[in-house]
Amino acid sequence: MFDLPGMERALEGLTKKMEAPDFWNDQQEAAKVNRDKKRIEERLEVWRKIESDVEDAEVLLDLADEEEDEASAAEAGQAIGELAERLSKIKLEQLLSGEHDEGDCYVSINAGAGGTEAQDWAEMLSRMYLRYCERMDFEVSLIDEQPGDEAGIKSVTFSVRGTYAYGYLKAEKGVHRLVRISPYDANKRRHTSFAAVFVLPEVEEDIEIDIDPDDLRIDTYRAGGHGGQKVNKTSSAVRITHFPTGIVVQCQNERSQHKNKAQAMKVLKARIYELEERKQQERMEEFSSDKKDIEWGSQIRSYVMQPYQLVKDVRTGVETGNVQAVLDGDIHQFIEAFLLKSSAEKRAAASGTESTASA
Repeated sequence: MFDLPGMERALEGLTKKMEAPDFWNDQQEAAKVNRDKKRIEERLEVWRKIESDVEDAEVLLDLADEEEDEASAAEAGQAIGELAERLSKIKLEQLLSGEHDEGDCYVSINAGAGGTEAQDWAEMLSRMYLRYCERMDFEVSLIDEQPGDEAGIKSVTFSVRGTYAYGYLKAEKGVHRLVRISPYDANKRRHTSFAAVFVLPEVEEDIEIDIDPDDLRIDTYRAGGHGGQKVNKTSSAVRITHFPTGIVVQCQNERSQHKNKAQAMKVLKARIYELEERKQQERMEEFSSDKKDIEWGSQIRSYVMQPYQLVKDVRTGVETGNVQAVLDGDIHQFIEAFLLKSSAEKRAAASGTESTASA
């Protein structure tokens, strides 16, 4: 992260690759090189901006000292505060050292049992994550959405592109619980709803995921929502079922059946990769006495709107009474706390392993 000359050399190498006459012959490799180049450029730009702002703050501090200028001192104080905030974000990103943390991801949200109430909650969560992605300057593309029977959504899947998209959003995996007076209940009773959030890393094309075509069933159907102009007249939507794992993925966002199939296959590969990683992690956790079950009923966060206002993360204890701000995408406090806690737990586990080995 701090090796600026190394990043500049890497950028120069990628730029030379892109200048080659046959660069675009391999579209997948070209797209990967382009993404890598963009990420290095973004990183360099962050550090160059920080260096420039530090120099500006130093000038303001010198001016305030020499001229006893209170306005310059106040401006310098504000600039230093903003710098500290940006450096805090960089410090947090140092924790995102997982294999896929820096890359893109897929987010899927599924409504739990409870009909319209749960489907409305799933749509509220979808909006929350879209707002968060806007704050983080992540690019979002809808892959598939299944509308609810009366309101809300049964499920939605979208891709998120941006530096550390997976690293940040992986903190949101799990069950989310909502407590509120239901707007769909004529008797105005309090309801509890659940929705599950899944976050999968986008698997790079150079990672081999062997899928036997005989293990797949590929169905096509007409895409669209509730009817009218949005309904596609041709069977362009694609649903893929993977028999060995039981995983089902679908995509209807593109007009072309071929593009929908390609996108669905990418999601399927990500799901299979994530499943294998989870199996491996579970095998490792069998040796740990504090193994945690990952089940539908074990929510990671509760959002209470009545009889009081509170959002509380069960894993970290972080809470806030500003429920509306959270639903508008202000969730970074929960993500940051989770990443810091996870990092501390990993360090403690590594320290314990080293102590055991020494003994």
